[in-house]
Amino acid sequence: MWAAQRPLANPSTTMKQNAINWFEIYTNDINKAADFYEKILKKELSKITNEKYNMAMFPCDLDNGVGGALTQMDKCQPGGGGTVVYLNVEGDLDGVLERIPKHGGTVVQPRLDIAPHGFIGIFKDLEGNVVGLHSMV
Repeated sequence: MWAAQRPLANPSTTMKQNAINWFEIYTNDINKAADFYEKILKKELSKITNEKYNMAMFPCDLDNGVGGALTQMDKCQPGGGGTVVYLNVEGDLDGVLERIPKHGGTVVQPRLDIAPHGFIGIFKDLEGNVVGLHSMV
């Protein structure tokens, strides 16, 4: 189910060049959350586990961009809040939005044209996290 963990990129390169350098979507059940995101995105997540936290990392190029993960950690609870993270679903926005309700999520904002910046959609995952989707097409 999960891809093998790979070493993280040199943090000094990525963090200095992007306003955002990492994101986490909190979960109380890492396996259930990873399964949901793998199904709706049709992407394999990488497992990172230690005694302090469990993560399922989204595919990314940490040397040249921003990465993030589903995170299960004490004192970090899922749910709606004031921050929305947008996942890149280039070319598959409609497909992802269609798969969300089939796997237990809720579409909050269907495909919305934000020209000239492409299109977005927003959904709630299985634990109430509000997450954005972005595609240029």
